[in-house]
Amino acid sequence: MTTRRAVLGAGLAAIAGGPALAASAYPRIGGVRRLSPELDQIIARDAPIEQIADGVAWAEGPVWVRDGGYLLFSDVPGNTMYRWSAQDGKMVFLRPSGYDGPPTKIFREAGSNGAIVSVTGDLLICDCGNRAIASIDFDTRKKTLLASTYKGRKFNSPNDLVEQRKGRLKGALYFTDPPFGLEGIDASPAKEQPFNGVYLLRPTGEVALVDDKLSFPNGVGLSPDGKQLYVSVTDPKRPVIMAYDLGADGLPTSSRVFFDASDLAKTGAPGLPDGLKIDAKGRLFASGPGGILILTPEAKLLGVIETGGPIANCAFGDDGKTLYLTSSHIVARVRTKTSGLGW
Repeated sequence: MTTRRAVLGAGLAAIAGGPALAASAYPRIGGVRRLSPELDQIIARDAPIEQIADGVAWAEGPVWVRDGGYLLFSDVPGNTMYRWSAQDGKMVFLRPSGYDGPPTKIFREAGSNGAIVSVTGDLLICDCGNRAIASIDFDTRKKTLLASTYKGRKFNSPNDLVEQRKGRLKGALYFTDPPFGLEGIDASPAKEQPFNGVYLLRPTGEVALVDDKLSFPNGVGLSPDGKQLYVSVTDPKRPVIMAYDLGADGLPTSSRVFFDASDLAKTGAPGLPDGLKIDAKGRLFASGPGGILILTPEAKLLGVIETGGPIANCAFGDDGKTLYLTSSHIVARVRTKTSGLGW
C-alpha cells in the first residue's frame, strides 16, 4: 500500500547547491530553483539552505516559539517532539508526544504532527496518537485534549491546523484529519469516520465540518484577511491545493482548485502537497513536488526551495524572516526577505 512517507520520500536524490559562499557552522544543502524574477524580492540569490538538525524518522510540525527563541518540531513515527535552538541544538521536548497508552498495533504514526502557538500563547498540536486536537503547557508539558470526536466518532489522525486570528471567529481552529496515523490508512479497522475531513473547531468547543470530499487533506492555511482557507491534498492521483471562500460563520461559501501540482509530480520530483504557511503578503510557501513551492495569491509559481528530498512542512521563525523546513530525516532553514503572517 502506498503511504504518505513512501510517496513523499521517492526520488531522494541530491540536488546541487548554489554558488560557493562563506563557510558556515551548518552544512549547506540544496538550492532555490528560480522561475520568476519576482523571487528576487522574496529570497536573495545567495541565500544558503542550511541543515541544522538530523536523526529523526520523519520530521514534521515545525513551530517557532518566540517566548524562548527556539523551534519545536516532531518526529511523528518516533512519537517525539524536539526542541532546537542555535545555542543548545536538538533536544527532546516531549516523549511520547502523542499516544501514551499500552502497546497497540493501531498506529503507524502515533506522535504529534502539526503545531502552532496561538494568539494567547498556547502550544496547540495535532495529536495523531490520541486522535485529537490538544494543548500542551510549556512548563509542565501537561496535555489537554480540546476535541477528539465528530458526531460521536473518533477522528482519524489530525494532521495540521491553523488559527483564525481576527474577527468574530478569532481563536477558532481549522484542521485536517487524514488517516495517515492509522496502520492500514483508509483500510484501518480503527478508522471510525467514513471520510477524511477538514474541520472547524469553534471557540465554543463545537466542531463543524468544512469538507468531507477530499481524499487526503493535509496542510492548511489562511489568507491575511482570514477570508480564504487553503488545504493541501496529499494524493498522487490528485495533488492539488484547494481554496475556500469563507462566510461569516467560518464555513465555505465556495471552493476551487487553487493550484494543481500534477505536472510537477509527473517530473518525478520528490514530495507532494503537504504542509504550508502564508507570508505577510498572502503568498503561499507550500510543500509540493520538488520542495517548497512559492506561490502568489494568484497561484503563480515563482520558485521552489529544494533540499534534495521531500519537504513535509515549514514555519517562519527568528524575526519572522527565517523559513524552517522539515524535510524527511532533517531540519533545514533559509533566510527570506519576507515575513511570515503575523510577524
